[in-house]
Amino acid sequence: MVVRVELLTVGDELLRGDVANGNAAWLGRRLTEVGAEVTRSVVVPDELDAITEALGEALHRAGAVIVTGGLGPTSDDLTRDALARAAGVTLRREPELERRLRERASSRNVPLRDEALRMADVPGGAALLPNPAGTAPGLRLALPGGVVYALPGVPSEMRAITEESVLPELRGTTRAARVLRTATVWESVIAARLTPVEAMPGVRLAYYPSPGEVRVRIEADGEGRLAAAEAAARGLLGSALYGVGDATLDRVVHGLLAERGATVAVAESLTGGLIGAELTAMPGSSSTFAGGVIAYATPLKHSLLGVPEDLLTAHGAVHPEVAAAMARGVRERLGASYGLAVTGVAGPEPQDGQPVGTVHVAVAGSGGETTVRSLRLPAPGDGDHARGPIRRMTVVHALDLLRRVLLTLEPSVRWTG
Repeated sequence: MVVRVELLTVGDELLRGDVANGNAAWLGRRLTEVGAEVTRSVVVPDELDAITEALGEALHRAGAVIVTGGLGPTSDDLTRDALARAAGVTLRREPELERRLRERASSRNVPLRDEALRMADVPGGAALLPNPAGTAPGLRLALPGGVVYALPGVPSEMRAITEESVLPELRGTTRAARVLRTATVWESVIAARLTPVEAMPGVRLAYYPSPGEVRVRIEADGEGRLAAAEAAARGLLGSALYGVGDATLDRVVHGLLAERGATVAVAESLTGGLIGAELTAMPGSSSTFAGGVIAYATPLKHSLLGVPEDLLTAHGAVHPEVAAAMARGVRERLGASYGLAVTGVAGPEPQDGQPVGTVHVAVAGSGGETTVRSLRLPAPGDGDHARGPIRRMTVVHALDLLRRVLLTLEPSVRWTG
């Protein structure tokens, strides 16, 4: 049986955008993993009427509602009051909770304000859910239409209560699932390629794009159908597929380098160190990452990396031959097996006569061979808004080109024609 769940997050700070709604994202992921179906996620302000109304509406649609936030000690923490109003009951002071609050305040040698005792108030009929990570417990209350779980908004406490008390009750029939990771191909292209897989009985696909990458989640009724769907998807995705599950692109590259006893050094211009940061995120990366040079200013490309002055004078810094020379230079100077270099225009203005989104990526090997990929990346938004996505896509393209060189794959996969 699949349990339908709605998420209700309480907090003015979430509506204003002051705080990201990480609790809803985590809950959605964990509930899906245990076989529950999350059908809606709603954010409401710290207002009693809004919370009560949202609870009633959610219980008309789903068998379970998880509320996060609004269980603290301040006057705007109104989730308990909303639960009591929705159930038609009053709040009662729970003696054991009051005792714990007083003991905690005493152990910290701080006065206990009267308003803090609000955390000991419980709607009549509600069950307490133990909080292994904090003081205030969660609440479980059966209402007409379904059950409501009220959890603290503090992420560590919310997660602990969810794992211990909520997920065991909501666990449904888990469908077999696998996540495939692709790089440098548009989401629409990936979806078009996987049309035959979408048509397979008992199979469902979901797409999660990010700059330069698309994750494809395959769900199927049983391991047999999942295996068949995954095999078909692998064949259709071809070299765009770089990993499965948690295998991020940087980890894949490190693994390929380690298998070959090789190292890489990077020369970065428009990415300003982002590639080096990506390649040093994994513990133990020093065994395959030699180091990097951030040659942002054009003269440094000559003085630090040995890019010929006449090449820079003739074409400027944004040129495929400049990227190739940077890759060769950083490989030689840092004594690495491979050199990886990027140069381009992230915006907001054109450079060296090249439009925003022009990027050249190069990989130089120890045998003197150099592979260059020239790109015209899309520039979402105007001005400074384009810089972040372009820089991130450049990182992905650079790591993917190195992957392809290591695997001797065709390096010409592009985002634009």
